[in-house]
Amino acid sequence: MAKRSLLDQQSSMGLYLRDPEHCPPPPEMDPQRAQVYRDLVFANLSSLISGTFPVLVNILGDQRWRSLVRIFLRDCRAQTPKFGEIAEEFVEFLASEPAALADGSWPPFMIELAHYEWVEMALQQSEAEPLAPGDAQSLMERPLQVSPLAWPLAYAWPVQLVGPDYQPDVVPAEPTLLLVRRDKDWSVKFSSLTPLAWRLLQRIEAFPELSGREQLEGLAQEAGSAGSAAFMVNGTALLRQLQGEGVVGVATHSK
Repeated sequence: MAKRSLLDQQSSMGLYLRDPEHCPPPPEMDPQRAQVYRDLVFANLSSLISGTFPVLVNILGDQRWRSLVRIFLRDCRAQTPKFGEIAEEFVEFLASEPAALADGSWPPFMIELAHYEWVEMALQQSEAEPLAPGDAQSLMERPLQVSPLAWPLAYAWPVQLVGPDYQPDVVPAEPTLLLVRRDKDWSVKFSSLTPLAWRLLQRIEAFPELSGREQLEGLAQEAGSAGSAAFMVNGTALLRQLQGEGVVGVATHSK
């Protein structure tokens, strides 16, 4: 038999490492040595990402977690060489709803729970700068921006409550609205948002040219409270609270 090229050998090894159940090791390589590499690659990948998803790992248990990691290793084609970004690719892989996960044996909240757990690590590692302290008096008259270190999130499942002792199987009627933000001490804080507060943050990101007053007037219109003085008073207080927490601030430039 003709000697295979190095590329052919490397390709065979790559297929084996990804899917050892269906792909044999390179014929040129001792099977026991190949198995050592196979086990190391899998163990390193599992260890690398499991720390980001402790609740999901706990819910799935060791066997199903290993099955999930094996599917990820087999079917995902990573776009980053950075270890710190592998967890994000894992979340994106789950969100792509690969056919291998379509058998229905996985928790229905798994994709959202994985994203929720990943957010904490993502904010801790973010290189974005917090908003500069601003004048609360100018919030109403100037365009606003949401801090890149504050993420308003909406989930169908109550991901902040999910755990080994609470695993819902029916989607609640109301979505779960959360604000996740990194504080000055680099701790990540999670808090619930009312629908109006979540929509206000969404509007600031969607309409960055509007002043704080215009944002509240638009929000009041959406809520059926146009012209309500009480709505504007409460909305102004909310904006100032969010500004004090570093969540929103006056935009540094108009878009």
